[in-house]
Amino acid sequence: MLAGESGFTLIELLVVLVIIGLLATLVAPNFIGQSEKAKPKTARVQLENLRNALDMFQLDVGRYPSTQEGLDALRLRPNSAARWAGPYLRDELPMDPWGNPYFYRSPGEGGSSYDIGSQGSDGRSGGGETGADIVISG
Repeated sequence: MLAGESGFTLIELLVVLVIIGLLATLVAPNFIGQSEKAKPKTARVQLENLRNALDMFQLDVGRYPSTQEGLDALRLRPNSAARWAGPYLRDELPMDPWGNPYFYRSPGEGGSSYDIGSQGSDGRSGGGETGADIVISG
């Protein structure tokens, strides 16, 4: 360098990179934990949207889709639904936040008209914490 020129030395750059790396290791786990906490909330929002679509189907057809017709009845007219006025979902059926399909059964358990839900992060019935089932009955 010529006299009067200034710049960063290699040591200064390495120190800055080490500081950025330390900050990233402290902050990254917090972001990862927040995204896992948001998945059950996302599932509940998607299930509420499916519930609204099921209610629209019921208003038009006079019944909820059967278990055999499933949630596909919200996008494609079932043969037994003469007054079907769908599609009731603008987009394709969503997958749950863990990449699994939502389940649907009609009639639902406990005397409800239907149950829709996600089997959580483990993809199996039951489970605890993030693996717990998220079910909405209608």
